[in-house]
Amino acid sequence: MSTFAALYYVLSLISPFIPSIGLPDLQIQLEALIATVFGFILGPYLGASAAFFGAVLAWILPPGNMSAFSVPFLLSPPINAFVVGLVFYRHWKWAFTVYGCLIALFLFLPPSQPLHQQYLVSVAVLWDKLIALLLLLPAIHLTRKLSEPRYLSILFFILAFLGIQADNMWGADIFALPLVYESIFGLDIDTVRFLFTVSPFIYPAIRILQATFATIIAVPVVRAVQNTKWMYNQKSILSQEENEA
Repeated sequence: MSTFAALYYVLSLISPFIPSIGLPDLQIQLEALIATVFGFILGPYLGASAAFFGAVLAWILPPGNMSAFSVPFLLSPPINAFVVGLVFYRHWKWAFTVYGCLIALFLFLPPSQPLHQQYLVSVAVLWDKLIALLLLLPAIHLTRKLSEPRYLSILFFILAFLGIQADNMWGADIFALPLVYESIFGLDIDTVRFLFTVSPFIYPAIRILQATFATIIAVPVVRAVQNTKWMYNQKSILSQEENEA
């Protein structure tokens, strides 16, 4: 955990960032994509813990500045590692449930209410998250096929995209809380709704780019440490045994 947390911090020193649209004080940290690899190797619990400690280190130590704007999103990378780790180590039903609940929660938060009037906000935020959720089903069904070397990158990309979208879904849910958008960012509900709808295609493109880089990193790393003590458990979806519930 300490090794991977330190790796997260080191990557924060060299990774570029993307400013959030309409929120110059909030940055999209590209190093957060490494949390996907944590889930693959360390599993859901250790991976999420390493991602959390790494995110806290990057927030506290330079070039981090302990900004209050970043505090609500410190759990985003751990959510990524947790969901990916659950799927990779054969607990995909729990992953489906956790991620599905994060999606459903947004429908009950102020920016989406009343739902019949603010449905465009929900559609703009959730359409790509639902695609990631639905991709999980064929990925699990075709695990044996996708585990073959020539298809492994496809499987890892789907899981990386799912984890990164879970990260983003947590961020959307947290930002949709009045305690966050009013007290921390000083925004009213109409501005928040506008920010959620102004770029429904830009952020998904960023997530696809992040998932692509995570896949490029994860495939050779997992191959290198597979069947070693670095792996959380040898009974992953890459093993030949039948998947457990």
